[in-house]
Amino acid sequence: MTILDQIVRSTRNLLHERKKMTPEARLTELPLFGDPRRPFGDALRQPDVSIIAEIKKASPSKGVLRENLDVARVASQYEDSGAAAISVVTEPAYFKGTLDNLRIARETTGIPMLRKDFILDPYQLFEAKAYGADAILLIATVLDRIHLKDLLDAAYDIGLDHLVEVYAERDLDKIDFDLVRVVGANNRDLETFEVDVRRASRILRHVPAGIVRVAESGIRDAADVAIAAEGGADAVLVGEALMSADDPGLALRILTTGTASGNGNNNSTQQERA
Repeated sequence: MTILDQIVRSTRNLLHERKKMTPEARLTELPLFGDPRRPFGDALRQPDVSIIAEIKKASPSKGVLRENLDVARVASQYEDSGAAAISVVTEPAYFKGTLDNLRIARETTGIPMLRKDFILDPYQLFEAKAYGADAILLIATVLDRIHLKDLLDAAYDIGLDHLVEVYAERDLDKIDFDLVRVVGANNRDLETFEVDVRRASRILRHVPAGIVRVAESGIRDAADVAIAAEGGADAVLVGEALMSADDPGLALRILTTGTASGNGNNNSTQQERA
């Protein structure tokens, strides 16, 4: 059983308990459920490579990344340093995430929020919206084609955007590209956890034009961002490199501008590097 299989099994078990604790009808009554959504996909359509900056306490491959995680502070730093959107990992067992982290990030900033979790059930879409997400991650590897389409339809129905993540070219066969707006490819091999920063580019080249393309995992510096851009990525999702830094905001500024004194506008630097 792979680590992904283990996480999916854990998610199913926890989901059963959460449904009993907080029924779907109760989620629709929470204050953030009715908030206007911030346009996630549109935020990634910038002249240069956009950054989705991630908040996560831990990962299965690296363990705890940030023992004392101040979500509000990090989210503010990300926004001030030029992030186009923020990804908040909410999976509790392996990533030590919480839905409250998503809520705090939403209430602290004005940029789009992505709920990054292992979405298997429409109930999780209601959770995402109730805690402030503008978009949800859907992992094609753990869904069949019909299940993926059903979750996409359900997300559209309640006003959520999406990022459909793939780990291999065969996952692209599950995607209805007439329905999908944002596709991400992961640089990490699920079996070995090894990272190849060109892996996403090899997958994303098969994604039709007009769809936002995101390179995920293993992005550590401006050179990696440039590799993603050269491979056709419109955006990169960066987590561990920021979460393990002493100052996540400073790390993001250096990533996007190449200097510690950048103002969050990465246009000129990325044009030079790409």
